[in-house]
Amino acid sequence: MLLGLPVSVILLDCIAAAAALVYAPFLVVAFARLQLGYDQAAPRAMFDRLPAYAQRATWAHQNSFETFMLFSAAALMAFVTGVDSEAAGWAAIAFTIARLLFSVFYILNVPLGRSLMFAISSSCTVSLFYFSLMAVNG
Repeated sequence: MLLGLPVSVILLDCIAAAAALVYAPFLVVAFARLQLGYDQAAPRAMFDRLPAYAQRATWAHQNSFETFMLFSAAALMAFVTGVDSEAAGWAAIAFTIARLLFSVFYILNVPLGRSLMFAISSSCTVSLFYFSLMAVNG
């Protein structure tokens, strides 16, 4: 039990939260598009006209898709293999928090913070893969 919840629940909740976080930066992009006047005919062509913060939000959104695929695979692997260590639960929670902060730092143009959050979230994903492999390989 971690934070009063089984690790399996934390893993699944963090997958759901991470999926939602994929779209969080896009809310910033949507705001910027509305400020410019949304172009229904060519929404992707608006990218060059977006302010710098909205362009960075687009990149954060795209990066979130890339990292979500690996994290969800790692967390589901941990779930399926019955990993029940607090470390796995904390890794899932840390991933989710780091990805939130990654987007914030990216949009605010704080490269060091963004890079640090990317490294933390990546190490959390690797940790979950490791815990899963250890669970099945003894």
